[in-house]
Amino acid sequence: MLTIKRVYQDDCTVGVMNYGSFRCFTLELPYLDNKPNVSAIPAGLYQCNKAISPNFGECIAVNGVHGRTLIRIHKGNYTRQIEGCVLVGESLSDIDSDGIPDVTNSTKTLDRLLEVLPESFLLEVR
Repeated sequence: MLTIKRVYQDDCTVGVMNYGSFRCFTLELPYLDNKPNVSAIPAGLYQCNKAISPNFGECIAVNGVHGRTLIRIHKGNYTRQIEGCVLVGESLSDIDSDGIPDVTNSTKTLDRLLEVLPESFLLEVR
């Protein structure tokens, strides 16, 4: 099972993602009552599958988020690139010096994640 253990902050939500020996960091928007496009998703158990997005290319579809659609785990570095999805990266760093954590080497990290995951799987967000 893929897991994300999160820390909620006022300006973002950061987390650690694990799948077997694979580990990376995650970046989401702050939690704002699961409001579409502006909030992190709620903690819970979600069915996921590998997908191709017209906007993000290869990614992971997170299905069954109550009141939300098109939630993806995809590449990106900054919270301004998120509309309710999850970004993955090798480390956390303030790349653009705006005071908000960013994730590094996102494309490489997503590629590695997609290599180790099966076509469909469960995600536990806590």
